Amino acid sequence: MIIKNMLSNFKRYRFLMFQLIQRDFKVKYKRSVLGVFWSILQPVLMMTVMAVVFSQMFKFSVPGVNYLVYLMTGIIMFNYFSEATTNAMTSVVYNFTLMNKIYIPKYIFPIAKCLFVGINFLLTLIPWFAIILLSHVGLGEISCPLSIWYILLPYIFVCFFMFTLGIGMIVACISVFLRDMFYIFGILLTIWNYLTPVFYSLEIIPESIRWLFKCNPLYLFLTGVRSIVLFGQRPSLTQMGLMGIEGLACLAIGLLIFKKKQDKFIYYV
Repeated sequence: MIIKNMLSNFKRYRFLMFQLIQRDFKVKYKRSVLGVFWSILQPVLMMTVMAVVFSQMFKFSVPGVNYLVYLMTGIIMFNYFSEATTNAMTSVVYNFTLMNKIYIPKYIFPIAKCLFVGINFLLTLIPWFAIILLSHVGLGEISCPLSIWYILLPYIFVCFFMFTLGIGMIVACISVFLRDMFYIFGILLTIWNYLTPVFYSLEIIPESIRWLFKCNPLYLFLTGVRSIVLFGQRPSLTQMGLMGIEGLACLAIGLLIFKKKQDKFIYYV
């Protein structure tokens, strides 16, 4: 019922949603010479730096796979999660003047932020696919297989979006009542980053505590995407089901918390 009402309001306020996303684009790329091209260039530059640091200086590698693709997959997915949830967290507080003037469903703001970052995420897939294709002409020691299972990527990304939006709504709600969340969440994201196999393989983790890293909800999405692009294999049906359950459950929890607390936002923002 909650999700049905959200979809109804999403349709009713789609113009406002478009305006919020358009505003974010203008603010982010204002006076930028390269503009939206930075969304494509940034992950490539970050991957290059991290590849040099971890593969050359610290001698990180993942046996049997193309490390550049392995690394960039982790970078673009965790960067989306980090940026989307951080922007969603501040979205309600930073739009309090608009909330005071007219009635707007409060969850419009975190949704708009996650969609805005999601558009940038889609742009980062361009260099990601380019690097996968370049692996067939000598970029990296091992090429990445191209298989029919790429058709499952949209499903995984949609589940990942739902999970991210759910977390974004939870932290957005908390930050209204506890502004310290702006600082706490940054620390939590740093810890979360190191607990997520973005640049390393779980094989280097002692087997006795490896289960703890597998409990990381981001591990499921990363593993699913990497199974497809690095090995040309379909994630198991159990994995695919868990991704859907994880995404829907997190979104439902975020909506429930948001709906329960949103009427009190006006007294705190």
